Amino acid sequence: MRALIQRVSSASVAIDGQTIGEIGPGFLVLVCAMQGDGEKESEWLVRKVVNLRIFRDDAGRMNRSLLDTGAGCLVVSQFTLAAETKGNRPGFSTAAAPDEGKRLYEHFSREIASHGVAVANGIFGAEMKVSLVNDGPVTIWLDTAG
Repeated sequence: MRALIQRVSSASVAIDGQTIGEIGPGFLVLVCAMQGDGEKESEWLVRKVVNLRIFRDDAGRMNRSLLDTGAGCLVVSQFTLAAETKGNRPGFSTAAAPDEGKRLYEHFSREIASHGVAVANGIFGAEMKVSLVNDGPVTIWLDTAG
């Protein structure tokens, strides 16, 4: 699985002008299941996300996690993280099939919440408008493939 994490002051996701998920300070996590991924990869990624120490401590260093701060997490499915860009038109053949991608996306969100993190979501496969105020900016790429 792949995830792009952005530390945010706030973030929201809307469909047809209607906000369906929003958070204050926390992480916007764009997530994509790849072919061959399963619950093991999803759970590894969850552990990395909830323990990722990219919030400032009292000394101003990035040393606090979602679990340390009580911050929220907006999780949005983003199959385009699987883009293959050898040419000018990206291909997405390495992304998980839609049914499996949705199952793993939902599993990922439930697992984040199981750690006591407040989770808001987009809707898998929907055309969404994501808004954020990037804090830092801090943007981190995670990939279970290494």
